[in-house]
Amino acid sequence: MSMLEVHNPYDQSLLATFEQSTTADVEQALDTAQQLARRRGAVLPAYERIEILESLMAIMAGQVEELTHLAASEGGKPYLDSRVEVERAINGVKLALEHLGQASGEQIPMGQTPSSANRIAFTQREPIGVVAAISAFNHPLNLIVHQTVPALAVGCPVLVKPAETTPLSCLRFVEMLAEAGLPPQWCQVLNCDVEGSQQLATDNRIDYLSFIGSARVGWMLRSRLAPGVRCGLEHGGAAPVIVAADADWDDMIPSLIKGGFYHAGQVCVSVQRVYVQAQQSEALASALAQAADALTVGNQLDPQTDVGPLILPREVDRVAQWVEEARAGGGRILCGGRKLSATCYAPTVILDPPEESRVAQLEVFGPVVCVFSCGSREDALRRANALPYAFQAAVFTRDLDAALDTATRLDATAVMVNDHTAFRVDWMPFGGRRQSGLGLGGIAYSMHEMTQDKMIVIKSDVL
Repeated sequence: MSMLEVHNPYDQSLLATFEQSTTADVEQALDTAQQLARRRGAVLPAYERIEILESLMAIMAGQVEELTHLAASEGGKPYLDSRVEVERAINGVKLALEHLGQASGEQIPMGQTPSSANRIAFTQREPIGVVAAISAFNHPLNLIVHQTVPALAVGCPVLVKPAETTPLSCLRFVEMLAEAGLPPQWCQVLNCDVEGSQQLATDNRIDYLSFIGSARVGWMLRSRLAPGVRCGLEHGGAAPVIVAADADWDDMIPSLIKGGFYHAGQVCVSVQRVYVQAQQSEALASALAQAADALTVGNQLDPQTDVGPLILPREVDRVAQWVEEARAGGGRILCGGRKLSATCYAPTVILDPPEESRVAQLEVFGPVVCVFSCGSREDALRRANALPYAFQAAVFTRDLDAALDTATRLDATAVMVNDHTAFRVDWMPFGGRRQSGLGLGGIAYSMHEMTQDKMIVIKSDVL
């Protein structure tokens, strides 16, 4: 039996060791979940689900400090940001409770033709069935909430596979679900390897796959889904920002710094590509570099830390290689551009890296922001839309017409005006298009995805 070790990404200290789930464990979990989903009478009544979620909120609210420390310890996100994550996770449960009572079907008109006379018809939403949730490391608690709570709220059993690097928050969350009264078979954790994950995702006993992770893996799994299985895929991007000549720099610089270096850039909508007119590009890049240089990098458990470690030492090496490639190609490194340790990389601003470099073409997923000199807004739009990713984007301007025109023409599922690309609240739709993903997340939107319409038609001579 394989053992899974969980390490603190900053100092590599061992946090926990436990047995990985086997293929036999996956098989048993699938059988249990399918039996629950297929026995419609076994679905927990809505009032019981409400009671469980209300109890869960109370349990989580009483353990904010413990959950914050756990998430920060295993994930590397700075303490204060991890606390915000925990508060968001609690609010996510609240959003599910609020939306549970709003999900409804509709009446379908009948009697408009002779053949439809004496009938009444309506639809209702019912659980889709077994949900398999494969998660990512960068929000070890909140992502689990987003993938499991909507399913449980609508009456779907869930099999959840957390990231190998950050399973502890998931395990604690599922323990709290049980403490809140959820029967254990309704939410099962599978800490399986790649083979077990593929077994889980591609089995014909699941009805919905929720996947958060790399595009390479997500699209591969989608190609192997059993017939009829629906899915939601959340991948990454290389978020573009267009800066107009009239932008308010006093507000913009702190916003771009937060959006670019939050969680060391390990966010799927992190600010990565900033497009600005050539006459302003050096000044803007220099201002960003000065602000980035002032960030405190180090131990994520220290409340003074702004930027913590990357999740694994090999990610530090990868980011370093990409930055050196940009430097060798003529990109100007205005700050950072170096490893601070085996686990931390300095916040980096690059002015005009080569268009063909990896920092310009791929999702960096590290503390690197690139500034590109442009000839016009048309040039910026063309370059912003040139990559096969489309997730969140931003435009900074005081001109309302320019803001609306730019927002309309940017290829993105969401465009922030005078705000950074990583803005999100959990009641808004969230997801990528093109290679960045499929479907929409957000608590209410996931609940809709995890249910399906059933129409009921009643014929009666008295109608």
